[in-house]
Amino acid sequence: MDFTLSEEQLMIQQAARDFAQNELLPGVIERDDAQKFPSEQVKKMAELGFMGMMVDPKYGGSGLDTISYALVMEELSKIDASASVIVSVNNSLVCWGLETFGSEVQKEKYLSRLSTGQCIGAFCLSEPEAGSDATSQKTTALDKGDHYIINGTKNWITNGNSAEIYLVIAQTDISKGHKGINALIVEKGTPGFEIGPKENKLGIRGSDTHSLIFNDVKVPKENRIGEDGFGFKFAMKTLAGGRIGIAAQALGIAAGAYEMALKYSKERKAFGTEISNHQAIAFKLADMHVQIEAARHLVYKAAWDKDQGNNYDLSSAMAKLYASQVAMDTTIEAVQIHGGNGFVKDYHVERMMRDAKITQIYEGTSEIQKIVISRSILKN
Repeated sequence: MDFTLSEEQLMIQQAARDFAQNELLPGVIERDDAQKFPSEQVKKMAELGFMGMMVDPKYGGSGLDTISYALVMEELSKIDASASVIVSVNNSLVCWGLETFGSEVQKEKYLSRLSTGQCIGAFCLSEPEAGSDATSQKTTALDKGDHYIINGTKNWITNGNSAEIYLVIAQTDISKGHKGINALIVEKGTPGFEIGPKENKLGIRGSDTHSLIFNDVKVPKENRIGEDGFGFKFAMKTLAGGRIGIAAQALGIAAGAYEMALKYSKERKAFGTEISNHQAIAFKLADMHVQIEAARHLVYKAAWDKDQGNNYDLSSAMAKLYASQVAMDTTIEAVQIHGGNGFVKDYHVERMMRDAKITQIYEGTSEIQKIVISRSILKN
C-alpha cells in the first residue's frame, strides 16, 4: 500500500490550492449573499484545465486520473463549494458520461467544447416526482423515427441556466419500465426548451439551480447516447462516478472548516489563554481531524478504484455517505468553536455549514447510499 501522492498530483493539488486562495476566496461571501454565478472564476478554472480533467487530450481534456480530480475538488471546496459543484457536474456527470458512452460524432461535436470550458454542461435526471426514485421518469421522449419529441419538467438542475449542453433522461417506452428510458443531448436554445426560475437555496448559492421545461422539444436521433433503452443504466453508471466528486466536495468543505476553526482557536482567547488550550476545544479539533482523515482515505480509495478499473459502486457510495456526514458534523463544530463569530457571515463557517447539507442530498441522498451499500454487502 502506497499513500504517497505523485509529484504531478502534488503540483495539481498546489495549483488548485493557490487558485482557491487567490481567485475564489476574494468575494466568496458576496457571491453567496447575492447568489451570483462565478463566471469569471469558471473561465479561469477552464484555463487551468479543471473543467475536463479526466478527458482524453485528443478531445481537449487534461487526461488526468481520478485522484487528481478529487484533489482539485477538495481544494476548491475548502473555499467555495458553489464553484466546486460546477466543476463536479461538468467533469463527473457530463464529460465522463459523453466520453465513456457517447458516439465519436457526439464527442467531436460536444466533448471538446465542454472539456475546454468553452461551454459547461448540465445533467438532467431529477423531476418533481422522480428524485431518489429515478425510475419514475415522467418526462417523455417519443420516438418519431429520425427524432424524439421531449415533454416534461426537470427539477434541481445544477448549471441550469449557465449550461449550453444538457444530458436529459426521459422515458420513451413506459411499458418497458427503466429499460425504456433514454439519455438525450439537448442544446440550449432548442425551440420549446425553457428555463424556469432560479431556486433560492440554503447553500451553494453561487451555483445556479433551475427547473427546466420541455414543450415538444425536437431532438435528432443522433443525439441519443447509447442504444435504445440505455438511459437509466447510463444515469446510474454516471452517478457512481459523480459520487466521488461530491464526496471530495464534502471532504473539502469539512477540511476547510476545520482549518478555519484550528486557526481561530489559536487566536481567540478566553479565561486568560487561547481557546485551543482548553480541553473542550482541543478534543473537538482532535475528533474533527480524525474524521476528516478517515473520510479522505475513503474518497481517495474510491478514486483509486475508478483509476484501476475496479468496480467502484460500493466504494463511491461509502465515500459519499461518510464524507457528507463528516462535512455536516465538522462545520457544525467549526461554528461552535467560533462561538458568536461563527454565526455571522464574515467568518465563513456559517456558509460552509449551509453548503455542507446538500452533500447529503444531491447525487443520491445518504439513504440511497445505504441502499447501494447494503445491497452490495448482502449479495456477497
